[in-house]
Amino acid sequence: MANLNKVMLIGRLTRDPETRALPSGNSVVQFGLAVNRVYNNRQSGEKVEETAFIDCEAWGRTGETIARYMKKGRQLFVEGRLKFDSWERDGQRRSKLSVVAENFQFIDSQGGGEGGGGGYGGGQRQQQPQRGQGAPVAAQPTPQDDYADDDIPF
Repeated sequence: MANLNKVMLIGRLTRDPETRALPSGNSVVQFGLAVNRVYNNRQSGEKVEETAFIDCEAWGRTGETIARYMKKGRQLFVEGRLKFDSWERDGQRRSKLSVVAENFQFIDSQGGGEGGGGGYGGGQRQQQPQRGQGAPVAAQPTPQDDYADDDIPF
């Protein structure tokens, strides 16, 4: 029997990425994504928007690149896998489902400094056109947003 654990998300960062260095020398970057879904309620006919808040982590160079170029509110495409963690705290069993980012793509190119589009995956840099001081540039057109920035709940 085959198994598949693959997640693809486009969302906005809910907080600035947080980098932690592990004793092994590896680094892990943690960030949150807000992913919106808009649909029409069949009973009332009203437009309904629901938001899923998803914890993500990226390891090594993939995570370091996300931490370097991304900040709260920026849009990101993440491809990865689900990870289930469970632990015990104060005698109670706790669990959490998160996404381990394996590949990603910057969606927007707003902002100043070194921020920009482009993308990396699996810890290896993909060939991207360059501009200015070497900041990556988006390799594909950006999709149109169905909502304004004022609609974002963070």
